Amino acid sequence: MAAIEWIVNGRIWNEESGELETRHVRIEDGRIAEIKGGEAPEASGEGVLDARGKLVSAGFIDMHVHLRDPGFEHKEDIVTGTASAAAGGFTTIACMPNTRPSIDTPETVRYVLDKAREQGNGVKVLPYAAISKNQLGRELTDFAALKAAGAIGFTDDGVGVQRAQMMKDAMELAKALDMPIIAHCEDDSLVEGLYVSEGRFARDNGIKGIPNESEAIHVGRDALLAEATGVHYHVCHVSTEQSVRLIRLAKSVGVRITAEVCPHHLVLSDEDIPGMDSNWKMNPPLRTPRDVEAVIQGLEDGTIDMIVTDHAPHSAEEKARGMQLAPFGIVGFETAFPLLYTAFVRTGKWSLGFLLNRMTRIPASVFRLDSGRLEVGAPADLTVVELEQKREVDPSAFLSKSSNTPFGGWKLYGWPEATVVAGSVVWSHQSA
Repeated sequence: MAAIEWIVNGRIWNEESGELETRHVRIEDGRIAEIKGGEAPEASGEGVLDARGKLVSAGFIDMHVHLRDPGFEHKEDIVTGTASAAAGGFTTIACMPNTRPSIDTPETVRYVLDKAREQGNGVKVLPYAAISKNQLGRELTDFAALKAAGAIGFTDDGVGVQRAQMMKDAMELAKALDMPIIAHCEDDSLVEGLYVSEGRFARDNGIKGIPNESEAIHVGRDALLAEATGVHYHVCHVSTEQSVRLIRLAKSVGVRITAEVCPHHLVLSDEDIPGMDSNWKMNPPLRTPRDVEAVIQGLEDGTIDMIVTDHAPHSAEEKARGMQLAPFGIVGFETAFPLLYTAFVRTGKWSLGFLLNRMTRIPASVFRLDSGRLEVGAPADLTVVELEQKREVDPSAFLSKSSNTPFGGWKLYGWPEATVVAGSVVWSHQSA
């Protein structure tokens, strides 16, 4: 990792003017020491990164990822997962606990933190801990010990907490520790054995589909429990119109609720699925076009706070089992920003600042992180992006161990060129 002192000739988004402006960023002791306009400083050599008219942003933050380590290293591990994250412009990522063993003990939390520190390609890795032991929904974990070990919140992501009393008990414990509860919302009784959403694709193929209520029922239940306990409650990967409506209502009456959405739920619907291709199988599943419009509106009006990838790698052998038997999930690090920049910013639907805020400043604020800001004094966690060059998504070139994506062959703009963490270049397109 090469330490740098200057990023010169970059274009920084000015929130007040709504324009990109050429600026030079000086870095000292891993933090932003100065941001200046005018002529580039007289500096050269390895300590200078010439952004040459490219976007310079605060480093992207992804609060929902799966690194599969420990236990599923054939899919991904901390080394390859953080390399893939850096290639996508992410400087901070939060990993889910559905590993084997589950991240449900202080020892496992420390394992993730230690391995990330030693082998994580400079990317900051923040582990969530499980709500229940082995994520079985039977017995709560030791929240206090997990927090002390370095966990940043509690979730059984991958499975929904089925018992309301257990979720309320978890919320009360988390509230006492000033920690968030992060929820995968899914009522198992409505989804068992199903693998696509209830919509046109399911009807056309004679398949029983997953109903929207399977997600929304838990959102509504948990919003009421969050109101009763006062906990910070965060909803994972929102995908349905009903969920958006319930979150909006909860926010309107003062419930401490936040939410996230994934790029694939913003740009794809079930009607885009080309056939029984398991690279289009994810959880939550792709919903109807009406749901897509609802989550877009929810993001635009602030009901949904941030964008995450839900990076979920699986091996080619696992995905080759077919739509019904293959595991849910797609990889997301290396396509997230280009997908959204191309679909929403280049088309004029969003400003560049709108997208950047939901991948930097807002997730940092929601989870109280010391990052996500491009300003003097902030950590020098930065992403340099080429906005004008179109490239094709090539899954075989991903730095992830896995290539399970529906976006292969898509031609996109907005590709990360370099990723900087604490003033050091941890990845660059030129050296990849």
